Amino acid sequence: MRCAATDSRGRVVWITGLSGAGKTTLALALIRRLRPLGRAILVDGDQVRALFGDDLGHDEASRRIQIGRVQRLARWLADQGQTVVVAALYCHPDLLAWNRAHLPGYFEVYLNMPISFVSARDAKGIYAAGGAGRNIVGMDIPWHEPGAPDYVVEPRMREDPDVMAGKLLAGMSSLFHDRA
Repeated sequence: MRCAATDSRGRVVWITGLSGAGKTTLALALIRRLRPLGRAILVDGDQVRALFGDDLGHDEASRRIQIGRVQRLARWLADQGQTVVVAALYCHPDLLAWNRAHLPGYFEVYLNMPISFVSARDAKGIYAAGGAGRNIVGMDIPWHEPGAPDYVVEPRMREDPDVMAGKLLAGMSSLFHDRA
């Protein structure tokens, strides 16, 4: 699948969805499939938060700052020729528009898992105590569905993450055509 390089910049695959939708799981499966094709790196919102000393709250203003950090890190890595797979929760339309305008080879993936699905799974215990006043996106912080994602995973499509990553990679083939 490697082709002659026409652009030394990398690309950014941005995976978003509510907490518990499976963003990191899908991102890790995708990274496993991308690494044999060249350089690939994961930028996970929770890990970036920890990298910066967990110095932000979870209110909406702090989430904007957090996504700004993720965006700048993704762009910096992509500008060095990396394929960057981002797993990030908060997605305001302005932030996603910035991504399209500024991130090379941008491809947006939306895990369209409704609040009923993620709250039933609730692997991190985020939804168990209710959202009011706890800064939970989709409960007391507005969830903004992406307006024009390049790829959507619907609840009925839930399957093995490696299978999902293979389908996603096939859907992203244009990103890798004519690029190293």
